[in-house]
Amino acid sequence: MKRLIFIVLLLPMLATNLQAQDPHFSQFFASPLALNPAYIGKIDGQFRVAGNHRNQWPTINRAFITSTVSLDMALGRNALPNKDTWGVGIMGYTDRSAGGAVMFNYGSLGTSYHLGLDEDGYKQIGIGFQATYANMSINTSQLKFEDQLTTSGFTGVTSEIFNNANLNTSYFDLNAGLMYSASTTDRNHFYAGVSMYHINQPKQQFTGALYILKPRTTFHAGGYFPLGQMTTLHFSGLYSSQAKATEAMLGGALQFFATDPEEEKPVSFYAGSWVRFNDAIIPYIGMEFSDFRLGVTYDVNNSTLRTASERRGGIELSLIYVHRPPESRGLPCPKF
Repeated sequence: MKRLIFIVLLLPMLATNLQAQDPHFSQFFASPLALNPAYIGKIDGQFRVAGNHRNQWPTINRAFITSTVSLDMALGRNALPNKDTWGVGIMGYTDRSAGGAVMFNYGSLGTSYHLGLDEDGYKQIGIGFQATYANMSINTSQLKFEDQLTTSGFTGVTSEIFNNANLNTSYFDLNAGLMYSASTTDRNHFYAGVSMYHINQPKQQFTGALYILKPRTTFHAGGYFPLGQMTTLHFSGLYSSQAKATEAMLGGALQFFATDPEEEKPVSFYAGSWVRFNDAIIPYIGMEFSDFRLGVTYDVNNSTLRTASERRGGIELSLIYVHRPPESRGLPCPKF
């Protein structure tokens, strides 16, 4: 029994191809509150809604499906110095694996403060904190075991016995992050940040088996600058470690303006790629219009798993909406 529970707890690790213990997004830049609490309120507008959906290894029916949605906003702009920003944000996160037999659900509430380092607020240093309530459940009736395997599939009867059809555990989590950002004009921006999730090392427990969730530390950086009047280069990367697992990503995208970039809300298209080292190449296409930015990626597996996966990884969709009223300050903010 303990061996089975341990294997089930390892499922989220397998979802990353890198033995990382947390679910992740290839478009890490499009799920800001899952990357660094210091992103909260770091927007050129009143509020931001971000949604992400990832289907890992779609050739295996519902193997790993991860979704998140977040809302964050900048508050107190009439009460704070013009160069400072205070933000609050909430996030919901769900991760399902093994055909829905194993499910994680998270709910987070966070806040951050960005202190302006110059009179215009083009340079800021921010700190953010986030509290999370997490729940994990296992529907034992949907699990398959080795002794069920017959020539016709998993049609046999297992000898495994559970006292409950549904196993549940829950915990509280603490996260924190720092970020520095700077711009020299209204068409460039650079940033670097560090975050730590699971600071309190919460415990997950099923029927006596205890599992401690190790802290995840992530260093990330990026920026953008113009290559010409109608083209901008965006780039970003991260290095993340959790227990003995690590993840490194690097890449970028070109932004092609379809309308005058000096317009208040120009239309543009994105094309580029990121690389998750020793795992996958991740082509990216996107579009920005009005207050929306849509992104699509597909992991092309190039690790030792490529034979089994047939070089197929995961398709991922992201959609971000930033409400920018006419009185927005127009300060550059991180995009990728």
